[in-house]
Amino acid sequence: MSDLRVGIIGLGMMGRHHARVVRETSGVELVAVADPFGDVHGVAGPLTALENVHQLIEAGIDMAVCAVPTAQHEAVGLALAEAGVHTLIEKPIAHSVEAGERLAEAFTARGLVGAVGHVERYNPALQSLRARMANGDLGEIYQIATRRQGPFPARIADVGVVKDLATHDIDLTMWLARSSYVELHSQVTSRSGREHEDMVAATGRLANGVITNHLVNWLSPMKERVTVVTGEKGAFVADTLTADLTFHGNGVIDTEWDSVANFRGVSEGDVTRFAIPKPEPLRTEHESFRDAVLGIGTGIVTLAEGLATLRTAEWLISAGAAARMEGVPA
Repeated sequence: MSDLRVGIIGLGMMGRHHARVVRETSGVELVAVADPFGDVHGVAGPLTALENVHQLIEAGIDMAVCAVPTAQHEAVGLALAEAGVHTLIEKPIAHSVEAGERLAEAFTARGLVGAVGHVERYNPALQSLRARMANGDLGEIYQIATRRQGPFPARIADVGVVKDLATHDIDLTMWLARSSYVELHSQVTSRSGREHEDMVAATGRLANGVITNHLVNWLSPMKERVTVVTGEKGAFVADTLTADLTFHGNGVIDTEWDSVANFRGVSEGDVTRFAIPKPEPLRTEHESFRDAVLGIGTGIVTLAEGLATLRTAEWLISAGAAARMEGVPA
């Protein structure tokens, strides 16, 4: 069987990584790249850098990666769907829920594989964590808390920190807990003088009763990517920068003081850092996309899931705006 022919549109910071990984992935061949601003990172190699999605389609591709700015996802994605091309769209799925709905409908109507690039799902620490949660290693899950902080990325101009970064936390939280949000409260602010928000603090609750907390910003001098899941048996800490997963078990201490023994608390127990395989998340994402196109795997983030994440992100932004309005004197 011949390799699947892949095209990439958008040769910026993410596009160049997609090109590298596609070239390293078996069963696929990178045959075309395109960007209206040219090949600024030298991604094309022996290929001719094309100018637009229509030229990309004319190259005769089976699959595509859409890594253009978020505002262009809809137009590019719809063109690829119309041409019958299976497509991996970088997150978020689109700039608005309405645009995301049109994309999801276009790919579904044509029986095409559409995926969203929420690459954090493929981080080895989170993959291992989800499996351990499903195995009952934490018992009942109480809380999922995330911290995603760091300096402002100059390449982002068309969306704020919620749609660019917090969508990772929204998606991974629903994926880990296998449940959706039913309640959200947030505080958002913009301290850098840009049009969009650059800091958010959010709390929420999922349909299965798990409570959530997310701290996300572009205003921190240190970079942090941490997910903490707390349950009845202890807490898992996943650091997705290093792909490390650590378990903090509840200690078991007999208490002879009756009035204290009646209090059902926990104490510090054993701490275990797991030795886990650490494949590159982007490679795992591309392998999952390839397998979905071949009909032999279901590990992608579907357009429906990407749309649910975007809806939740817009809800989070609206909740922040409402919180600010409540503080304005009548």
